Amino acid sequence: MGFANWYEEQVVPRFIKCACSAPAVMALREKIVPLASGAVFEIGCGGGINQPLYDAARITAYAGMDPSGKGLDFARAAAAGKGWQADIRQGFGEAIPFEDDRFDCVVCTFTLCSVTDQAQTLKELRRVLKPGGRLLFGEHGRAPDAGVQKWQDRIEPVWKRLAGGCHLTRPVTAAIAAAGFDIAAHDARYAPQTPRFAGWMEWGSAIKG
Repeated sequence: MGFANWYEEQVVPRFIKCACSAPAVMALREKIVPLASGAVFEIGCGGGINQPLYDAARITAYAGMDPSGKGLDFARAAAAGKGWQADIRQGFGEAIPFEDDRFDCVVCTFTLCSVTDQAQTLKELRRVLKPGGRLLFGEHGRAPDAGVQKWQDRIEPVWKRLAGGCHLTRPVTAAIAAAGFDIAAHDARYAPQTPRFAGWMEWGSAIKG
């Protein structure tokens, strides 16, 4: 195994698990994840960070997907710790391995930044949702301020290599609306105690019409 493969398979999942459980990030997860209900699909479930936040009484079925084998190990361990049945699979957002109109709710937190094709991934999320189903999202992305945007543009090439393909410059809510979702609720701000280039957060819910 070369260094690059070792870094991607062993270091990146641990780095992401640590970064994505920082206090500001967890505060946003705590706003979003407990709202999930019905048959739920979580994209980017590796690490299992969200699983303790679900209200199991509101969930009829849970499925998750992540491309990282090590991340899936963490996710399956979290499911075992929660004591619920979970259909957790390896896969990529651009080709989700579940059928059309399967889920009542999709949870997407800090994942759209790192998929290869954001538009195709959102298309897939819409496909697996039932008509009227909800997308619950919490993501970091393109800041609204020109000065911060300039730093995002400068830092992103190196950041992507260190952080498993994570982008700093992608739009969030606008991209979800462009994918055909109806935005039902939306909020945004800079996360406290977080560098501004990585701290612009957007969250809310969207409906498959």
